[in-house]
Amino acid sequence: MALSRRKSIALIGGGVVFAAASGAALAVTRRPKTAFAPWNDAGDYDDPRMRALSYALLAPNPHNRQPWLVDLSEPDRAVLYVDTEKLLPHTDPFGRQIIIGLGCFLEVMRLAALEDGLHVAFDLFPEGSDAAALDARPVALCRFAPTTAAKDPLFQQVPFRRTLKEPYDTERRVPRDALERIATVAIHGSRIGVTDDVDEVAAMCDLSAEAFLIEFHNDRTYKESVDLFRIGHREVDANPDGIDLAGPLFETLHMTGLFSRQAALDRDSMSYKSGESMVLANVMTAVAHLWQVTSGNSREEQIRAGQDWVRINLAATAEGVGLQPLSQGLQEYPEMAAIYDGLHETLAPEGGTVQMWCRLGYGPDVPASPRWPLESKLLNA
Repeated sequence: MALSRRKSIALIGGGVVFAAASGAALAVTRRPKTAFAPWNDAGDYDDPRMRALSYALLAPNPHNRQPWLVDLSEPDRAVLYVDTEKLLPHTDPFGRQIIIGLGCFLEVMRLAALEDGLHVAFDLFPEGSDAAALDARPVALCRFAPTTAAKDPLFQQVPFRRTLKEPYDTERRVPRDALERIATVAIHGSRIGVTDDVDEVAAMCDLSAEAFLIEFHNDRTYKESVDLFRIGHREVDANPDGIDLAGPLFETLHMTGLFSRQAALDRDSMSYKSGESMVLANVMTAVAHLWQVTSGNSREEQIRAGQDWVRINLAATAEGVGLQPLSQGLQEYPEMAAIYDGLHETLAPEGGTVQMWCRLGYGPDVPASPRWPLESKLLNA
């Protein structure tokens, strides 16, 4: 969760908080030491499967849970499993978003393998799947084989892709031709819609804000996010998944007791009120919205939706356009049902499942998200 530093300083605690001693000053300026290493290590492996996987783990995924586990015990193969310890049972009760994240992983792996002259064939859910829950059965059997197919230029954007959860510049419109190029990169069966109409965008901003408030005001769904806060460089290095809250601002607020998981859960605290205000302020700055629809909602279609979703992310990166998923309104728990139904009526009037929805615009540069090293995700390491 990358929060606007200026707004955070203004809202949390009522002003700027300074470290009082040199030791504290040093601590608050420290960044995680190991959590970002996978971004630099990508591609630095002899085994072409490992090279492809080292890029795949940079893919976007819900709450940065990184829910992938891979078995490389057989030559020229990789078997992908879901890490059932990384699920989001309250906000993603059927595991749909987790599977979309695994689809993103597979697509980046495929793009990276093409760079080495390899095609990856996917046998999805070879032992079957459960539409209502995720389990220990394999998600994909991946077979690597030589190919003369052309490389995909989207791969070049993998190291630079970010999720931009900051306020966007509402005075700067995204050019129509850029929106069209972003909306036409889906090749795995998704229907893509996009709008920059002022009235439509305003209505969608209101819907996204309402969805955020439903999640924030629901104890179990809000706590699911708070439990995944990683506050400060030590926590991020120790557990580089979940919601990264490192950097000088959060280090200082944490050290001075103004910010903690406990404070974030207290609805009367400044931490809670500031967090809610900042999230709402961010989503209201969209200058365009994009959504992705599949004909059905099978596990295979969810994988393919993820493959197209990461392509949309990479295309936006190539255009220099910021992107933030608005997953809350598409979550399948009872309190969100009215928003979910309304979004489907609006975005998929011809039927189908809205798999992803996002806001687009221009904002500040933000750092990459932390990642577990590849070796920690191998079942046979």
